[in-house]
Amino acid sequence: MGLIDIEMFATLDLVGQAPGGPDEDPEGFPHGGWQAPLLDETAGAQIDAAYAGTDALLLGRRTYDIFAGYWPHQKGGEDGAFADLFNSIPKYVASRGTPDLSWAGSTHLGPDLPAAIREIRDRHEHVTVVGSLDLVQTLLRERLFDRLNLWLHPIVLGVGKKVFAEGTVPANLTLLAPPAASPKGTVYLRYGLAEGDVRTGDMGAPDRGLS
Repeated sequence: MGLIDIEMFATLDLVGQAPGGPDEDPEGFPHGGWQAPLLDETAGAQIDAAYAGTDALLLGRRTYDIFAGYWPHQKGGEDGAFADLFNSIPKYVASRGTPDLSWAGSTHLGPDLPAAIREIRDRHEHVTVVGSLDLVQTLLRERLFDRLNLWLHPIVLGVGKKVFAEGTVPANLTLLAPPAASPKGTVYLRYGLAEGDVRTGDMGAPDRGLS
């Protein structure tokens, strides 16, 4: 069984909507492209490393449409390595509609999304999920991911779709590596899904020495 990694860019108030550009999600969101001024070489290298070994992409409809409109037309240059990777590996699209699958190697997943994702996990070594906030909610709810790579950016937006939306199922995560900060203040956190139920306690209990 392979691994499913979620790559997620978020603000300090955990907004993950439209980081890449002003036209990425134009439906009333005023801050599209908020990530661009905060990118630096350190964060770029972290992002490059996160895709190492990826042999399939799992994408929501909106992210797929954005990628399909961009990556097939990129050759060489700064984005050449990503273009070569994304254009050569299978792309799986989670959508209730009928997406245009003209991007080579694309497959529309069926209505039983959890079952389809489990089949993908069995078929590949390293499946990467990029953005796709609605799809991520399903993965969180079904515990259908193994690692969450989260870049927290030093900005607060106050509005927008959250990484952990209402209805997210409680889960334990374990930190896989020490947090790493970039020069512009973005903090990279690598988490793995952990077993067991979420536990609670009393900070004022006598054995904690806080009462």
